Amino acid sequence: MKKIALISVSDKTDVTFLGRTLSELGYDIIATGNTSKILRENGIKVIQISDITGFPEVFDGRVKTLHPKIFGGILFRRENKQDQKELEENEISPIDIVCVNLYPFEQTIAKEKVSLEETIENIDIGGPSLIRAAAKNYNYVSVLTNPTQYKEFIKNLKKGEISIDKRKELAAEAFSHTAKYDTVISNHLENIFDLPKEIFRINIKKEKKLRYGENPHQSGTIYGTFNNYFDVFYGKEISYNNIIDLISAAELAEEIGGNACTIIKHCNPAGAAQGETVYKAFENALKCDPVSAFGGIVVFTKGVDRETAEKLNDIFLEIICAPSYSKDALSILTKKKNRRLVKQLKSIKFQTQNFRNIPGGVIVQSSDDILIDEKNLKVVTKKQPTKKEMEDLMFAWKVAKHTKSNAIVFAKDKAALGVGAGQMSRLDSSKIAKMKANEHGLNLKNSVAASDAFFPFADGLLEIINCGATSVIQPGGSVRDQEVIAVADENNISMVFTGIRHFKH
Repeated sequence: MKKIALISVSDKTDVTFLGRTLSELGYDIIATGNTSKILRENGIKVIQISDITGFPEVFDGRVKTLHPKIFGGILFRRENKQDQKELEENEISPIDIVCVNLYPFEQTIAKEKVSLEETIENIDIGGPSLIRAAAKNYNYVSVLTNPTQYKEFIKNLKKGEISIDKRKELAAEAFSHTAKYDTVISNHLENIFDLPKEIFRINIKKEKKLRYGENPHQSGTIYGTFNNYFDVFYGKEISYNNIIDLISAAELAEEIGGNACTIIKHCNPAGAAQGETVYKAFENALKCDPVSAFGGIVVFTKGVDRETAEKLNDIFLEIICAPSYSKDALSILTKKKNRRLVKQLKSIKFQTQNFRNIPGGVIVQSSDDILIDEKNLKVVTKKQPTKKEMEDLMFAWKVAKHTKSNAIVFAKDKAALGVGAGQMSRLDSSKIAKMKANEHGLNLKNSVAASDAFFPFADGLLEIINCGATSVIQPGGSVRDQEVIAVADENNISMVFTGIRHFKH
């Protein structure tokens, strides 16, 4: 019985290699449209799909492979006598290899200002059907969905038959391929048609296996395209915890903006500052908590120069991340082997969803991407903040947003001075922030303070006032707001309400 391979690909990478090799191995090649054209132009004998079906490709190629003579050839069970009989009666030829990849829907919707018409035309119909049919009949049919599979497949084919284990592997990959395709389409159409999201879908390819997870006894894996955002170009392999902290540091740095530096330890700021230079930004960020900064993650919004690199070398840091590095900076930073150097390739601001696993499923929320400016603030005290205080309040508010609740942040001159994070009591967070600042010789007199949520009692505000803060920013909304405002007025400090809270669990 003659051997037949069907090839119909959108991604033409290495298709001539595959077609020519299969032809040399004695396979008849059935191909569609542009695939057929390319193979023929390269001297490969091809049977047009219409020669098999007796029906032309119609509707601009919308219908070409959906025919019993094609799907019968793929789904035919070689050892089933009834199938054999029906195969002969209907003059169907068995198809042993199916190589199909799909219209580039994901690449299409990634383009700017793509029309709905172009989007819809890049939804493949026949391709997924061919792939699923071949994968379903893996006992007899090999299915290829990615050019990266071709060379190994041909290597195995030249040795003899493709093993059943290999066909199972290819079938599983094929179903994953169509599942991801359908996921992208469904998610996109729900978005552009503004439909409720009744099903949470995620279908992401494994990018890399990590050495371990949060602890050495846990496994860890990256799925997706993390390396499109961050290039770990020097040092040992990045870890699970490194990645979580790196993202926290980059999110805060981007939120601060300008010439910013953030230092993160266990997802909380150990320092954050905006400076006239990269060096000053790091120097001021480091002052906040140089002890906790040891072994931390440092992220810059601007390129690292020689002076900053020399300062960075003063302490051990797990990761240094920046959009660029000068030659001199790299020559200094690469002298230490026990650190990772990372280049941030693009912004991570616009991640639209956050989700976590829970028993029985996932819990999903939109990202906390709301931004405020001075126009959104309400001064609730008799005393008004000065222009400088307002600038520092806005800075402190951004840092508090990226600090685990309950969060209290003291700041001055666009630099964090003390951070109280993750406490059960807001009063305790205030005390810890003060303690941290005092430990490192930082004076909180004439500083400002931010609280990620309202003060349920006046005691937390009093603690902040006793530390030396002259202005406070908080969401407001407590039943005791008037009591808290009265305490602020009694102590002659200014206070503004944002009307927005930023819990972070």
